Amino acid sequence: MASPAPARSDSSSFRQRSRPGLAIAAALLLLAGCATPRDAQTPPADEITFEDGRPQARLAVRERGRSGSAPFVAGPGPSDWSEASVRRVGQLPVSLAEAWRKTQLGETTLSLVILEPGQIPWVAIQPEQPRNPASLMKLVTTYAALEGLGPSYRWRTEAGVAQGTRLDANGALSGPLYIRAAGDPWLEPEDVWRLLRDLRQQGVRRLPGIVIDRSVYGNVAIDPAAFDNAPERVYNASPDALLVGFGASRLNYRPDPGTGRWRVTVEPPLPDFALDVRLTARPGACQGPRTVRVETVPNTAQPTVRIEGSVPSSCGPFDQYRLLVDPPTHTAQVLRSFWQELGGQLDGSIRDGAAPPGLDVLAVHESDTLADVIRPINKSSNNVMARHLLLALGHEHGVGPATSASGAVALREVLREQGLEFPELRLENGAGLSREERIAAGSMARLLERAWFSPRMPEFVSSLAIAGSDGTVHRRWRNDEANGRAHLKTGTLRDTTGLAGYVQGVSGRRYLMVAMVNDPKAYNARQFLDATVEWLARQ
Repeated sequence: MASPAPARSDSSSFRQRSRPGLAIAAALLLLAGCATPRDAQTPPADEITFEDGRPQARLAVRERGRSGSAPFVAGPGPSDWSEASVRRVGQLPVSLAEAWRKTQLGETTLSLVILEPGQIPWVAIQPEQPRNPASLMKLVTTYAALEGLGPSYRWRTEAGVAQGTRLDANGALSGPLYIRAAGDPWLEPEDVWRLLRDLRQQGVRRLPGIVIDRSVYGNVAIDPAAFDNAPERVYNASPDALLVGFGASRLNYRPDPGTGRWRVTVEPPLPDFALDVRLTARPGACQGPRTVRVETVPNTAQPTVRIEGSVPSSCGPFDQYRLLVDPPTHTAQVLRSFWQELGGQLDGSIRDGAAPPGLDVLAVHESDTLADVIRPINKSSNNVMARHLLLALGHEHGVGPATSASGAVALREVLREQGLEFPELRLENGAGLSREERIAAGSMARLLERAWFSPRMPEFVSSLAIAGSDGTVHRRWRNDEANGRAHLKTGTLRDTTGLAGYVQGVSGRRYLMVAMVNDPKAYNARQFLDATVEWLARQ
């Protein structure tokens, strides 16, 4: 086309406008986190004592400095663990030792590290034992992304045409529309709608076809049923270079008083699927979770989405998000549906292919900054977004289309540049949704301590869930001293429970903790972890 529209320079989005308090809350959080007086962060003049009166060993500040051009590294090395005051559960304060006893778990299942940043740890229980961290691995991925990509990093999705493509008087393009995907981890449906609307505002109405260039990624698709045989659950979403809304379809439920059933609609529409609704609207009060089973049923005649369950009609309309098709099919349906809603016509297919050199860009969507993107990853423990971060590292630091393997290589190199080398680190996807990933609690503690002294600290800490307030810990510590005093990341699998982050005591001092429990009954340790955070908050 002769005169492409200028790329949009503003980064505002529907989700930012619909959540206006997010930026303000984040700014206030950063100010609160950075306002601790410096003298409150220095070692105490006297020994700290446990609540039962026993003295804790005096904390000593290690010498810190630079060696040549090597990066500054603050953090306990493996040789420091032997200096810890507490190396067994029985040496913990009485209340914590009792809380652990109630778990009925063996001490060998626990790794626990507690320290003040810049000081020798006072708790180091099995710090070098490699363990499955579950979603605590997201701390490694998000920190490496902040250091390796920068907090202002953005993903740029472009729509355009080959040079020489003409637009006739009826709004028809003489060649296909190309969409050059960037691997945006937080590309929402409204972002795609806005991208297509920008095309319509330039007079484009009729497309002979759409070609999606996914070459930023290699073969990264996963089987969503492979991890736990729950392929419809959004936490199992597969990465994709043009992933829209995490690949999830929205199911909207509305009670129909006339039939005693529920009406269900699916967005985007799935024209090739039949909808088999067996959900009844029973009488009674709306109590507890809405239990609805959704599954895709293969059928030689027509694939079917089957919906079963019984929900009181008093619950009123509600939404549910499920993975019903693979990401490329979902994205194609979003594009087709939105283009038709905007008054456009699509004559051909939507397929994969390479964008031509010198693409004539007509519309652009720029993602939120990385500093914004890591918040839902850590606060809400978003798996597929974490996978995309690992792939972004592979794209920016590797050669060729990004894969999880190239991302893992890049992540290790970024950590090495920060003085962090973890020989036991085993990466599969960077999200922690894995039976294979491993890291030691001591290594995680060193990473968190390095992050505390990094210029990226405000962005990193503000991405963690606030005790009793938001994210995966919004229901925990609501009624005790830890409420609002801890920034934490949770990790949970069927045989793993973990908790890591920063706690501010009532004294104003900051504590760093990493806890990992690997056992078939690991969930029993949750109350012990809660008690540990509460105890630190009272110091």
